[in-house]
Amino acid sequence: MITTARAKGTELGCVPVLPGAGAALRLIAAMADARSVVEIGTGAGVGSMWLLRGMRPDGVLTTIDVEPEHHRAARETFSEAGIAGNRVRLISGRALEVLPRLTDSAYDLVFCDGDKTEYAGYLEQALRLLRPGGVVVFDNALWHDRVADPTQRDEETTAIRELGRSVREDERLVSALLVAGDGLLVAVKKPE
Repeated sequence: MITTARAKGTELGCVPVLPGAGAALRLIAAMADARSVVEIGTGAGVGSMWLLRGMRPDGVLTTIDVEPEHHRAARETFSEAGIAGNRVRLISGRALEVLPRLTDSAYDLVFCDGDKTEYAGYLEQALRLLRPGGVVVFDNALWHDRVADPTQRDEETTAIRELGRSVREDERLVSALLVAGDGLLVAVKKPE
């Protein structure tokens, strides 16, 4: 199913989660004993499938994407994989408009793989949405090896670089950069 979803995603022009990052996502979801997960950037459902494989069997994935055709492709992926309809809630819209409507402290995991220039806003929302001990994960934290290169100053690279600094300096978080896929920045929200 993931291979088929990856091909659909490529056809749609969205970059699917790489296999190494996907395996790490599955592990993180399992370690968090995740029952309630938010995903920003559905694509064709590749990241969703990895998350669902690590989540509890009764878990619900809320996935947000601005592109209706991405949700259509993801629905096909879920159907082909035999995922029950009550396990996935697809919400269309811009993440920074949808996230404020979700419940505070109600989520175990927030996975961010949307607009890189909005990562700082996703972090702010994730901190509100996560329960103490919850995990936020940002995909593309290495951004094709551009983040570590100080000469790279495009908007997306700069936003990801600043996110890394913000997460590292935030005393509410314990974080690490995992070199899986294109890099996963992972942070656990400390108990208050």
